[in-house]
Amino acid sequence: MAIKPLLNESELLSKIAKGDQTAFSELFNWYYQPLGQAIFKLTESIQLTEEIVQDTFVKIWLKRTSLPEVENISGYLFILCRNQAFAVLKKLAREKKLQPVLERHIQWESDFEELENPSEHYRELIQQAVSRLPAQQQKIYQLSRQDRLKYEEIAMQLGISPETVKTQVYNAVKFIRKELGPNIAPSIIIVLTSVMSQTS
Repeated sequence: MAIKPLLNESELLSKIAKGDQTAFSELFNWYYQPLGQAIFKLTESIQLTEEIVQDTFVKIWLKRTSLPEVENISGYLFILCRNQAFAVLKKLAREKKLQPVLERHIQWESDFEELENPSEHYRELIQQAVSRLPAQQQKIYQLSRQDRLKYEEIAMQLGISPETVKTQVYNAVKFIRKELGPNIAPSIIIVLTSVMSQTS
């Protein structure tokens, strides 16, 4: 998978290794969508794709001190995402949910280990914070982040302006960050509250 690299990536990785959240956000924003496009070809599910790529970036942040050793970050991220995707597909195949998809994409015998998923715990904490939002804001946030509706679609459904929707989503994420600040790094909250564009 060829993704145009960021300028000064080695410097960026060094900053992330030292805990620079702005540098991490830059890396995440650059690679999130291209990785999603690649992984969607394996999962054929935007929801699974989103979770897989998010989980990969959460792990990158949690193990950031080793980043300066990575020579090719785009290849590294792709391999991590691909392995995570295979592990998820393998698990779902055992549950008889995606057996045909798995058979189409994994043509060789390989035992991909199921990777630890710290994101599950973080997602539960985020969901608890979402449940404490005011009713209208909670509904708007869920339509945006869980149902993946565009601001215009939410506005039409609720009879409000797209700008109001945008403001409410922004305020919801701000509330979640404030509520969970002591428990989750802001970088992880940004990753887990981001949505991926529909992939063709």
